[in-house]
Amino acid sequence: QVQLVESGGGLVQPGGSLRLSCAASGISFSRYNMSWYRQAPGKERELVSRISSTADATTYIDSVKDRFTISRENAKNTLYLQMNSLKPEDTAVYFCVAQWFQTYWGQGTQVTVSS
Repeated sequence: QVQLVESGGGLVQPGGSLRLSCAASGISFSRYNMSWYRQAPGKERELVSRISSTADATTYIDSVKDRFTISRENAKNTLYLQMNSLKPEDTAVYFCVAQWFQTYWGQGTQVTVSS
């Protein structure tokens, strides 16, 4: 049974930081490209960042470049997203996604940026 379990979300003030984690089980984690998506209220889901299976390539949407960092520890089957200088527009549910021959989604973790 495949499980992607996100954690680390919460309420933070503008300018603050959060670190999201995604613990994977039931898949050969090191074979999967991993991504973080987010969905804000009333908006479509969007890709935030992606990291290749061997962590040698990363991509980010323009709005989070220089603020967010994606990383992974294949030995721990874990994906991370370090989010700094958070803005109210970063408020969303953040999803961990594993992609190879199949695609798997986590249940999401809420991030709220508000004073």
